[in-house]
Amino acid sequence: MIKLVYSIYFSPTGGTEKVVETLSSVWENYEKVDLSPFGFNYDKEFNEEDICLIAVPSYGGRVPAVAVERISKLKGNNAKAVAVVVYGNRDYEDTMLELQEVLENCGFRVGAMVTAIAEHSVERTVAANRPDSKDIDELTKFAKEIKEKFNSGDINTELKPKGNKPYREYNGIPLKPKGSSACNGCGVCATVCPVGAISKENPKKVDKSKCISCMRCIKACPSNARKVNPVMKAVAGKKLKKSCFDRKENTLLI
Repeated sequence: MIKLVYSIYFSPTGGTEKVVETLSSVWENYEKVDLSPFGFNYDKEFNEEDICLIAVPSYGGRVPAVAVERISKLKGNNAKAVAVVVYGNRDYEDTMLELQEVLENCGFRVGAMVTAIAEHSVERTVAANRPDSKDIDELTKFAKEIKEKFNSGDINTELKPKGNKPYREYNGIPLKPKGSSACNGCGVCATVCPVGAISKENPKKVDKSKCISCMRCIKACPSNARKVNPVMKAVAGKKLKKSCFDRKENTLLI
């Protein structure tokens, strides 16, 4: 069988994508699979020679439910997997433990785990511009270690990440972006929303029951017209800055 490498990620604002792309680049040839777009259906069957780097952001210490749903369609067939969790310098709590379980239930052999820091999607002054050059160097070093380990055939599938069961409860946050008066109705936000929460006919209209507060629409808006409630954002930002002041580092479990 031919060994193939896949870089698979759910990355609404790009931080998770940047991390997993850095890791994947150690392998010269790999296929990128972005699970973020709404309606994207990827039910690939892998084989045991394949290597899959599967990356998610941590939302409230959990794997985003929509990411679980999309990853669960994959058929691992004993392929080797690198589980990657990216968070905004606060904590990732049960996210890695949950991702490990999801991947094992899909039939993957999880032989490496990476946690990495990226700019916080809500309060972008937290971990601003991360992953930075130091992170990139460190993640590249991690990837080389993983590649060497996987090539040797000596893979430890009994990794014990931090986390607890039952997983912590997470019901989202009340910060739901909406269009301001500057919105010109271009519809970019509706096109990129991972869960189809924004009306294409009237982009100012948001289905709050669907919105996962990923902030993808804010980042994508060419008119800078999408905002969250400024008072609520200020309160959330103050709490985040207090708990996320110290620089947290990336980790490798192998």
